Amino acid sequence: MLNIILLGITSLLTDISSEMIYPILPIYLVSRLGAGPQILGLIEGIAESLASLLKVFSGYFSDRIKIRKPFAIFGYAGSAVGKFILYISSTWLYVLFARLVDRFGKGMRTAPRDAIIADSAQEKKRGAAFGLHRAMDTFGAAVGVALAYFLITRYQEDFKKIFLFSLIPAVIGVLFLFFVREKRVPLRSSHEELQFSRPLFKSEAGSRIAGKWRALDKKLKLFLIFTFIFTLGNSSNQFLLLRAKNAGHPLATVILLYLVYNLVYGLVSYPASRLSDRIGRKKLLVLGYLFYGIVYLGFALHNSLAMFWFLFGIYGLYTGFTDGVEKALITDIAPVDLRATTIGLHAALVGIGLLPASLIAGMLWKFLGAAAPFYFGSLMGIFASIGLWFILKDL
Repeated sequence: MLNIILLGITSLLTDISSEMIYPILPIYLVSRLGAGPQILGLIEGIAESLASLLKVFSGYFSDRIKIRKPFAIFGYAGSAVGKFILYISSTWLYVLFARLVDRFGKGMRTAPRDAIIADSAQEKKRGAAFGLHRAMDTFGAAVGVALAYFLITRYQEDFKKIFLFSLIPAVIGVLFLFFVREKRVPLRSSHEELQFSRPLFKSEAGSRIAGKWRALDKKLKLFLIFTFIFTLGNSSNQFLLLRAKNAGHPLATVILLYLVYNLVYGLVSYPASRLSDRIGRKKLLVLGYLFYGIVYLGFALHNSLAMFWFLFGIYGLYTGFTDGVEKALITDIAPVDLRATTIGLHAALVGIGLLPASLIAGMLWKFLGAAAPFYFGSLMGIFASIGLWFILKDL
């Protein structure tokens, strides 16, 4: 339990840092650096894809060498470095580099960290463990957004000062990781270890990871494939923020809208994950993806501030119902000694879809108008909700 709390504190502080920046970054790009929606889509697509693709390799190697903690420390340190690059930025290329460094760190840390959580939790309380971690993480996000609101009004939209202040919690968060104590990963039998160490193809780690696909449960394979398809319509959250700003609402109001999202997400994630331990993961995942489709349809159809308050709140329900629950589902089905690798495979498939997803959203916005990417996202969300009902029918 101590490991889960320490990792939660680190995530809380890191999210305070990250969310001081996240809601203002699209406006900084557009209003100060002259970038358009297509550049935003390019930056977010590349950055998030890099993070997700790296998760599978960090997960694989942490399973391979049976060590998780150094990956987490290195990854969280990358977040602090990314904030400094934003502070010295003068063109959108600096922002791209900053996001790459930050997301590289996220890619390095996520799968090993989640594996530590799974290793540290009792099997029947794994959903609650992930939910607690997500709740602390999201509470940090809410604090970070609130600080962004205070600082953006206090310093009259001086973005650079906010970037500088965000370094403080990022650095402190890394320090807590040094108190984490890893639990020993169960070893395979000598025969299984030989199979694990033998190259499945002529190439190295990438081919070995691909070879592990055959060892996964059929239901898990279908879930991973379906997640990839859904991701094509799941563009960066920064498009939601840009949509609110584009509708004529002040930056301070946009930040408060994002705060509502994080508060609802934080309040829902832990009880939703605990509930999934009782009633199963399927119902919450299906409901969560349905909420996603409704939210994106709402963003396509409406511009009013009152509707945006409602939509950002419902969007928090989607994330709270799916994030921790989805990870718990994967760790339930995955082989115990391939847990981090499987988490990484899921992230990699998501990552492959994130680049075209954000590029598609940027192009749809540019050529068909601000509502177009949200119609597309709504369609994919509703499709995901229906598909998951059948894929997970036995759960």
